[in-house]
Amino acid sequence: MSISKLIDETILKIDPLDEISMSAARERQNTLTKPLGSLGRLEELSIKLAGIYSNPTPVIANKSVILAAGDHGVVAEGVSAYPQEVTPQMVQNFLAGGAGINVLARHAGANIVILDVGVASELPDHPVLKKVKVAQGTQNIANGPAMTRDQAIQCLEIGIKAAEEQISGGADIIAFGEMGIGNTTPSSAITSVITKTDTATTTGRGTGVDDKSLDHKIAIIKKAIDTNKPNPTDGLDVLIKVGGLEIGALAGAMLATAARNKPVIVDGFISGAAALIAWTLCPNARLYFIASHNSVEPGHNIGLSTMGLRPLFDLEMRLGEGTGATLAMPIIEAAAKCLSEMATFAEAGVSGKEND
Repeated sequence: MSISKLIDETILKIDPLDEISMSAARERQNTLTKPLGSLGRLEELSIKLAGIYSNPTPVIANKSVILAAGDHGVVAEGVSAYPQEVTPQMVQNFLAGGAGINVLARHAGANIVILDVGVASELPDHPVLKKVKVAQGTQNIANGPAMTRDQAIQCLEIGIKAAEEQISGGADIIAFGEMGIGNTTPSSAITSVITKTDTATTTGRGTGVDDKSLDHKIAIIKKAIDTNKPNPTDGLDVLIKVGGLEIGALAGAMLATAARNKPVIVDGFISGAAALIAWTLCPNARLYFIASHNSVEPGHNIGLSTMGLRPLFDLEMRLGEGTGATLAMPIIEAAAKCLSEMATFAEAGVSGKEND
């Protein structure tokens, strides 16, 4: 089903990975100065990168983080331990360079762009902030759809354009993060619907709610799904019914990144929910996804497993903001460098494994 010209064209550009480049990378791995398979998952990752870039020896130079922000009407139901005003306050912290994502982006040497897709207040002008507000937050999903169809399409297109701009500016790889008080609630709803998993299984404590509040949160998510009845096979319908404005923007950006043959680094639970939306819209998109870490949020691994993704590490993180995805950047870069920069046995004059 057609969504919009830009979205349709983006999806059509997402091809399977380049098997010829992957085969060449696999052959090269088998000739490098190490026992076969001794670099473990770094080898597997390097071969995937070769397929993504259509290059047997891929090089990663420029890195970007796309961080989308939006508020959620469902906060009115008491599903978060923090008030809604924390969303714009944290965005201003990002702009000042003082948040966890700023520290890790500096560590990884990555640029950050922040999209105000749906913060429920006005933010100051800043060079790294793009004011692309679709609405002052979503509607309360406990009572009806999060957004209109036009708003959902607008969010996806905003994300597509943001990723296109980063890639046209030289980005070789993009990490995806978010900010939005209450956004684990729509993420649990999205994950429950698409993976067909009970809300009690996919729902965690988010910003740290207590047991009683967790039970209430689960009930609200179940009510949202029962009220809206999203179609689990239609990512756009899921986004409209129980999604988030920033989640839609991330999903669009992920599709555009895959369409431009660049790796999509999936962060934690909210980023994972956006990946589920993108995957439902275009199954081939998951081939470009690299799961950075396994979030403490219980629904995250369910979503990743459904897409056939295995996280690179588990540090019991649950901050969001793209922190896990950005932390994964040096690991992904290391995988590419081992493939392209290690000497082969022939080049190094080292004897290979003797035949049995």
